[in-house]
Amino acid sequence: MNKKFTSFLYPIITATIGNALVFLQPKKARQLSENRITLIHKNKKNMTINERLMRAALVKKLEKIQDHNTIAQLNRDFWINNKAIELFSETEDTFNTDFIPHCTFIFDLLKVELSNESEEFSTLVEIGTGNGDVLNYLSSEFPSIKRFIGIDLSKDQIELNNKKFENEEKLEFVAADAFDWIKDNGRDKTIFVSSRGVLEYFIEPRLQEMLKTINQLGKTMFIAIEPNGADHNFELHPGSQLYGHEPSFSHNYPRLFKNAGFSLWHFSQKTWYKASDKQTFIGAKN
Repeated sequence: MNKKFTSFLYPIITATIGNALVFLQPKKARQLSENRITLIHKNKKNMTINERLMRAALVKKLEKIQDHNTIAQLNRDFWINNKAIELFSETEDTFNTDFIPHCTFIFDLLKVELSNESEEFSTLVEIGTGNGDVLNYLSSEFPSIKRFIGIDLSKDQIELNNKKFENEEKLEFVAADAFDWIKDNGRDKTIFVSSRGVLEYFIEPRLQEMLKTINQLGKTMFIAIEPNGADHNFELHPGSQLYGHEPSFSHNYPRLFKNAGFSLWHFSQKTWYKASDKQTFIGAKN
């Protein structure tokens, strides 16, 4: 059979079989759909051929969703669900292989920025703290800061963190919606941090409102390390775009921070794991 014709026919056949399996095995399809790890990270090692075909069909269905509120709710439901612990566990090694070599430079820049400030910052809050390794690292890098608070939607992960870091007196872990927590507990002289994919799960209006709320607390800074689609040109497309298989949101972070009243002291982007990804680094202050 002609190779060109085969390459054209193959995705059609696999999509047809995948959709048929989703229809015939609704319970299994629901299990795969609820486990976003399966969909997001393409972890196929322990999947049968049928599960792989169903996964491909489910990803296609996700890609067709255009309602941002629906997508935001799907993502929120996943992170609240205790399956998120599996993802934090599977990606634990990325702290050493990804965060340390590629992301810590912005915290070195933060040290310089803080040295030029007349007031000391007393608190650092990490939004979407996950397994707490980044927060623990930052507590050693910024010894003059008194409190380090990690917020996450996953109650089970927060319980694990509290046990894991029970001897670290500076660290606090809270299971909460970050925006709600900030409205009730946010204070000035606080540095906020998001690391490698947190703000991407906020729908744009809610993210914009949260940043404005943080700005209104008083003296604050924000370090955001967030993914963007490689094809998201902020000048040509200033609004948020759907991004990736989940999907999540590729936000125009410079615009959102400036609209909230922050000034940027750092903005850069790096190509990430694949050509379709780039990581955005933001340093902002008011």
